[in-house]
Amino acid sequence: MDRPALTVVEQPALPVELTATLGLAADFARASKAKATQDAYGSDFRIFESWCRPRGLRALPATAESLCAFLADEATLGKRASTLGRRLAAIRYFHRAAGCDTPTGDEKVKAVLSGIRRTIGAAPVRKKAATSDIVLGMVGGKGASLRELRDRAILLLGFAGAFRRSELVALNIADIEDTPEGMLVTLRRSKTDQEGLGRRVAIPRGEIACPVEAVKAWLAAAGIAEGAVFRRIFNKRTQRVTDWRLAPRNVAAIVKQGAARPGFDPSTFGGHSLRAGFVTSAVKRGANLIKITDVTGHKSLEMLKTYSRDAEAFVGHAGAGLL
Repeated sequence: MDRPALTVVEQPALPVELTATLGLAADFARASKAKATQDAYGSDFRIFESWCRPRGLRALPATAESLCAFLADEATLGKRASTLGRRLAAIRYFHRAAGCDTPTGDEKVKAVLSGIRRTIGAAPVRKKAATSDIVLGMVGGKGASLRELRDRAILLLGFAGAFRRSELVALNIADIEDTPEGMLVTLRRSKTDQEGLGRRVAIPRGEIACPVEAVKAWLAAAGIAEGAVFRRIFNKRTQRVTDWRLAPRNVAAIVKQGAARPGFDPSTFGGHSLRAGFVTSAVKRGANLIKITDVTGHKSLEMLKTYSRDAEAFVGHAGAGLL
């Protein structure tokens, strides 16, 4: 049976007002992803584009075969399975945003990624937890320079609040409230709060190294009364505090530098070490997991159970005393 001829209906031109509104809608759509996610996706897709270009392949739309070859090449370069999974997520995102069929769901692509996971493993490389004793070694003496005061405040506040590095660098003076018991820090937005509902974290005073006093000392020395709390310092000799907010990678570098001070391998530490260290230390002291989530903001106890297993690995061990 002959198929009926298709009639193509031309769509009328959009009015200027609607065009502007659609532009605003596109901005809202982009805002559905956190800026860090957008940046990571953009970086991953550019890597794929760079791989396609010299081979005469199109990155958008891409074919399942080109994706399979890309994954194989990336795996031979030593990229972890988790990294490759993120690359595919970025490629999927840009294809959908462009209204193209995405090849990432093709069975051939899934099979290649599964094979890579079985071959090189998919276990994430976890950074070492900066527990309370390690953090005390990181901060050492109080230090007198602006850089030392800033880094000390970052390490102590990051640990005491179990903050992510993105949360630390996003803090403004208006987010900090001094109280007799310590300090209340308001997080306007975080990884698990993309809609910006916000939450407050109580920072108690410390007896050995006080995070509250460390933050106050940094702000007073830097002369910061408004705006970003943690900022870049220009020129090691002149120590001029700029208006530029620190980036998350700067926090990771500060943690690594701090870890090297007491003799630890800095490559085993990262920006997440402070957050992981708080949870591990709190679990070792017998803190209630629910109270720990009051600080960390975890929506689920599953991740906390991971830290709990590590911290209590030898408590009541079945093999204790057998040898």
